Amino acid sequence: MGFFEHLEEFRKRLIVSLIAIFAAFLVCWNWAPQIFEFLAAPVRKVLPPGQNLSYTTLTEPFLMYFRVALFAGMILASPVILSQLWLFVAPALYRREKRYVVPFVVAGAFFFLCGCAFGYYEAFPLVVGFLVGVGKNFNAVITINEYLGTAIKIILGLGLCFEMPILIFFLARMGVVSERWLLAKFKYAVLAIFIIAAIITPTPDVATQCVFAVPMILLYLLGIAVAWMFKKRDEAA
Repeated sequence: MGFFEHLEEFRKRLIVSLIAIFAAFLVCWNWAPQIFEFLAAPVRKVLPPGQNLSYTTLTEPFLMYFRVALFAGMILASPVILSQLWLFVAPALYRREKRYVVPFVVAGAFFFLCGCAFGYYEAFPLVVGFLVGVGKNFNAVITINEYLGTAIKIILGLGLCFEMPILIFFLARMGVVSERWLLAKFKYAVLAIFIIAAIITPTPDVATQCVFAVPMILLYLLGIAVAWMFKKRDEAA
């Protein structure tokens, strides 16, 4: 395929992905208040009795529910997005490699949802508890959009980070990386992972960053195993 053909293919896959996100958004919009209550559960557990989240402008609740529905819609549409990603890169693969489409979509959705679940059930409550505990001597005025932004950053960020083995699979199949190269660059990968964890984590303490970094290091090691299993081999092999 030529350059403009690649652009046309990318446009087609992007449009399908956006349609899937929009359809999922419409579904989630009807449940936006319930979804936000689910997201607000961690902070409600640590706030003083009778204290609630706040908003400062008339439009803030509407914009917050819009972001909630969009965020949930992206998670709901993730299998479609992954399938479109596969169809975009499929022309660069051999015919025998294209049989991985179903495992790729299933594994990609599985890792993404696992990352989101880890972010919501483990990492995010830890961050919320730490931050509220630091300010326990003051009267907290936590706005709904500020809280939602932190939740999306952590949950979606970890969901994307958990896609690391899938990314390594593609790079290994294309011959860009190998298991030996990944092992040789392990110390640099650990440094990069802690930098990413510091960006995702809104707190500066090392303990909280380790909660984000350790799973990503384990996923990197899993990616090394994936690179060894699915590395590009010559035709004689």
